[in-house]
Amino acid sequence: MTVIEWNDSFSVNVAEFDMQHKKLVEILNELGDAMKHGKGIDELGRIMNNLALYAAKHFETEEMYFNRFKYPEAVNHRKEHATFLTKAAEFQYGLNNSVTLNAMHFLKHWLITHIQETDRKYSSFFNENGLS
Repeated sequence: MTVIEWNDSFSVNVAEFDMQHKKLVEILNELGDAMKHGKGIDELGRIMNNLALYAAKHFETEEMYFNRFKYPEAVNHRKEHATFLTKAAEFQYGLNNSVTLNAMHFLKHWLITHIQETDRKYSSFFNENGLS
């Protein structure tokens, strides 16, 4: 099941971040497929774990650039990252069918909003600092 279909509205005009965002969308879609096909809690947990681990890696990359270029919105942006990781851990800990539906709703909404609104704010800042 395609939960999110990648399109140009998700681009933040930084190739490294766009590639990582595409991977996050891919993992979320994998979770949607697993749910659609009635995969067990173990499989759903494995995918959720992959999502959380990859998100943490991606956030680390963004935050490295925040530090390097002294991104002025870094504090608030980091708070959103921390919220995501906390929620993902809660979903993994309480994994069952109803939690999985709630997780999917939260993850989809968070990812779309975060990329299209919060991450988009840094596009011109990073581009002006030579990151594209």
